[in-house]
Amino acid sequence: MTCGEDKIVIHVKYKDVEKNFSGSVNNVWISINKFFSEFIPTFVIAKKMILNVNLQNLINDCEKLIALTNEGPHLLASRDKLTDSETLVLQLLASYIGFKLGTLESDAISREDLQGKLGKSSKIVSTRLGELVRRELAVKTNGGKYKISVFGIAQMQREILPRIKVKLSI
Repeated sequence: MTCGEDKIVIHVKYKDVEKNFSGSVNNVWISINKFFSEFIPTFVIAKKMILNVNLQNLINDCEKLIALTNEGPHLLASRDKLTDSETLVLQLLASYIGFKLGTLESDAISREDLQGKLGKSSKIVSTRLGELVRRELAVKTNGGKYKISVFGIAQMQREILPRIKVKLSI
């Protein structure tokens, strides 16, 4: 850059990415074009691979299956028509929705609370929760509680909820 050239500074912010470009007009123009041609397509492609939860769609998908009250989330489906795993993952999903809607303080539930909701022995609940964690439908928190994973929510919407609705004729 010669002494007579003007220096330009450009700050670009796109979503969570920020980048500064400075130098001559030509160099900054080339750098910005390179940034957009390399970064934006990659970001758009990557965004398609990231699982996001659309809460409104999720709530619509759970209609007639889950209800939220002042006492907490409840399953509207009869437990005797669902497998233990389906009941547990629905409970975890109900807690997630309750938390997102602000009716619950946390989306994580203790094994003991889940045992009470399922009405089965501690061993059965522990076994089923372990299976849900191995299938990556649920995660165990640092506090020893359980919550549904984002992958679990996606699987619920894609496969499990439709299967439950068919079982229940909803």
